[in-house]
Amino acid sequence: MMKPDRKNGTSLYRDAVYRLTKNRAAVVGFFCLIVLLVLSALAPLIAPYSFSAQDLALGASPPGPRHWLGTDILGRDLLTRVLYGGQISFLVGFSATAVSLVIGVLYGTVSGYCGGKTDAAMMRFIDIMYAFPFTIFVIILMVFFGRNIVLLFCAIGAVEWLTMARIIRGQVLTLKKQEYIEAAVAMGLSLHKIVLRHLIPNVLGPIIVYTTLTIPQVMLLEAFLSFLGLGVQPPMSSWGLLVKEGADSMEQYWWLLIFPGLALSITLFSLNFLGDGLRDALDPRTAKD
Repeated sequence: MMKPDRKNGTSLYRDAVYRLTKNRAAVVGFFCLIVLLVLSALAPLIAPYSFSAQDLALGASPPGPRHWLGTDILGRDLLTRVLYGGQISFLVGFSATAVSLVIGVLYGTVSGYCGGKTDAAMMRFIDIMYAFPFTIFVIILMVFFGRNIVLLFCAIGAVEWLTMARIIRGQVLTLKKQEYIEAAVAMGLSLHKIVLRHLIPNVLGPIIVYTTLTIPQVMLLEAFLSFLGLGVQPPMSSWGLLVKEGADSMEQYWWLLIFPGLALSITLFSLNFLGDGLRDALDPRTAKD
């Protein structure tokens, strides 16, 4: 990547890309994440066996030439289940996080910028939502709307936005006192223009950092719901559910925990490294002369 020419000027994003490429951990995390995403997306083409194919006579067998990662207690190929499980984990992680980000960022920005009674009322609503048990909320949704994976995205995203809203509100409370915000108000800009053009772009750092924490948290939360019978339903699976199944039998069948856990761990580390790199790259204050 060519170093930006500071004498002739350069764009903020070009400068950010340059700083990002200088962060080795972020680059490694990015490529690891891309590899896992591609392998999961191409699971129907590269998986050695059918996702639901069982061999009860084989049972749980260790890794070998026929099954590279071994098989589970039902004789299903673990490599195939890890590849397909990645599809569900990434789908749940990114989709539910996207829902929570959209709601949380807009809610927190409006609350912090408006202030006063509006801010107090919006924050009290968040307090009420925090007090409401998440599991009961999901059960209510399942009873009224049926059990499907799309509803799972909405249920997780509808709760995970609460912390994001509080984080963004705190940032906006500081930003709205800055001169450029006061200038925008003096120019008569509408609320939605101030929010979208001036406030949200200046809180990208906290948004990116919290996103990298939300995606793995959502993946683990999905595993918890699946354990309760409210998440992914058989024969579908996810990395979180595979880890849970492997943990139950790790003393006898270690490979059922190691390989799904390794895939999930690499994903979590990659997201954290990439998030830290993006935070530093998008923050002009980290740029060196």
